[in-house]
Amino acid sequence: MAANTGNLPSYDELLDTSGLYCPEPIMLMHNKVRDMSPGQVLKVVATDPATTRDVPKFCQFLGHELLGQDVSSESSYLYFIRLA
Repeated sequence: MAANTGNLPSYDELLDTSGLYCPEPIMLMHNKVRDMSPGQVLKVVATDPATTRDVPKFCQFLGHELLGQDVSSESSYLYFIRLA
């Protein structure tokens, strides 16, 4: 999925993983999606550059839809994930 710096999707839940490094952001995402319902959208805020690789793989592996992402900043990354 290409970076989306325009209209970012609305979301149901927010997970801020700022300051955490691999594997913590993905572990917290696993825990968060367990508490959510299919079709809901999770916004993830991250500062770890590894999430640019890990979040799309997380979505692909678990069947979630990566609706949008903004990785244009070198200090903060945003991801919008619709749960399967």
